[in-house]
Amino acid sequence: MSRHRALRTKVRRGIAKWPVAIVGLVALLVLGWLGWTWVGGVVERRAVVEAGACDQGEAPLRVSATPNVAEAVKQVAEAWSRQRPVVYDHCIRVEVLSIDSETVLAGLTQGWDEGKLGARPHAWITDSMLWANRLGAQNASLLGAVPESIAASPVLLALHQEPAQALQAGDGFRWTDLPDLAGAPDGWGRFGKPEWGRFEVALPDPATNAATAMAVQSALAGASPEGKGPVTTGMLALDPVKTTMGKLTAAKARETPAGTWEALNLLADATGVNEAGFGAVPVFEVDLYRHNTGKDGGTAPLHPLYGVVAGGPTPVADFPFVPLAGDWVGEAQVRAAQAFRQFLKEDEQQRTLALAGLRVDSTTDRPKESPGVRWAAITDELAPADAGTTQQISAAWATADDGQVVHVLVDTSQSMGEPGGDGRSRVEWLREALSGQVNRSVSGSLGLWEFSGQLDGDKPYRQLVPTGPVATQRQALLDGVAELEPRSASRLYTSVLALHEHALANFQDGKRNRIVVLTDGANDGGLTFDELKSRLAAAGQPGKDVATSVIAIGPDPEHEPLSELARSTGGTLSVVEDGRGIDAALSQLLST
Repeated sequence: MSRHRALRTKVRRGIAKWPVAIVGLVALLVLGWLGWTWVGGVVERRAVVEAGACDQGEAPLRVSATPNVAEAVKQVAEAWSRQRPVVYDHCIRVEVLSIDSETVLAGLTQGWDEGKLGARPHAWITDSMLWANRLGAQNASLLGAVPESIAASPVLLALHQEPAQALQAGDGFRWTDLPDLAGAPDGWGRFGKPEWGRFEVALPDPATNAATAMAVQSALAGASPEGKGPVTTGMLALDPVKTTMGKLTAAKARETPAGTWEALNLLADATGVNEAGFGAVPVFEVDLYRHNTGKDGGTAPLHPLYGVVAGGPTPVADFPFVPLAGDWVGEAQVRAAQAFRQFLKEDEQQRTLALAGLRVDSTTDRPKESPGVRWAAITDELAPADAGTTQQISAAWATADDGQVVHVLVDTSQSMGEPGGDGRSRVEWLREALSGQVNRSVSGSLGLWEFSGQLDGDKPYRQLVPTGPVATQRQALLDGVAELEPRSASRLYTSVLALHEHALANFQDGKRNRIVVLTDGANDGGLTFDELKSRLAAAGQPGKDVATSVIAIGPDPEHEPLSELARSTGGTLSVVEDGRGIDAALSQLLST
């Protein structure tokens, strides 16, 4: 019995190994199958994404960029393209076009020439919000979204080395000094160089040169009661500000070239201080860098120009990315433009822009070779004027040299009494815009007509104020504007012809003679459009060009014939949604 117990305590029963092996093998097979299935699913899904990403094919994103940033934007576009961006099942192909901002603005608003410029862009990168404001003033429907800055560049005064050093010595130079300094016969005497004579500064037309526009804005800011920006609409009607504007236009160099680039080239080729007809010109820092290094497509000058940062608030260009809208912009382009803009603002891409001569917040990197440019810190930026005021400044400049003769023809048909926005009628907004223009004008000639049914016997038009100098008939013009009231039907084409014949009969040689039409409805009687075209062609006289520009208010004007009328006479068409856009559109029109 005891032996039997002993055996029982020594013997150990176990589980057979082969069932465990089978279970383990099965588990491994199951896990392997699950893992393979998961990996295969990932691969399959990725393949599906890659294969199906371009189900809708390629979609171009055309970006028009001002030449001073175009090359850097192309580099960024190439980096983005390497990531194979896909939007709404479209593979995006980015095309960056280097086109001057003036050309882009004219093309978008007055007719895009695909033969010369290629297809219309979906987005626009320009050097200043001034251009975006002008686009909005002429046709706000072309702005796809609020523009956003991608970089910056301050406005400098470009001179040769010795004048630049003299300017920086002593008390230095401020933009607010410019009106009095440029008008003095011994302006350089203030800087210890009386032998150099006048302080001649080239100020190319601010309507087409943003650096000039921003320098002028800075000079005007000093004439305000606070002595600083931003310049406001109300300030432009103040006598000190109008006096400053008059001094600026009177003091601009006699040999002022049409553009900043031409001014830089002429200045670089000169040896004497005022040999080019001027000794300095406002310029964006990035443009001076590109000019001095030959990156503007030219040859680097033998002696670089030097950039001086003026004292006081410095105007700074903001290089906005402007999404565009129109029937050529699809949803894929809208989303692609948003994505590309965000890519441009990432640190690595911002560094690319910085190395091209622009300023960005994320890095202080600068180009290694930058003769004449010190990249001085900007401690005080000028607060920019709002969109409407910027247009009004350009208009005031354009009329300040007495170079324009403007005949204004106003629609006073019944529809002008309809709502124009913010609880006011269209004619109320129109009266405010015209009165503001009269009050802000420094010089120039202006006359006022209206058209609406039978106003003068059988004539559907009448003259309210004869065309004459604004300075001597300001009150008469304001009284005439106050008389504008909605009346009856519109006889647009008959009235345009009558005013055109009047303008030809009273043509002023040596000045820009123009007609400005403000209308909110279609022609509803009198001459047809074909008859108007025929009569205008027959009335033409060699050497007497009278441009007819139109501001179309609301949805009712016949945009196509009005656009053709403007183009055929050398004018422009501006489209505003309601009365609130009249002031900016009128200022933009008169500034060009």
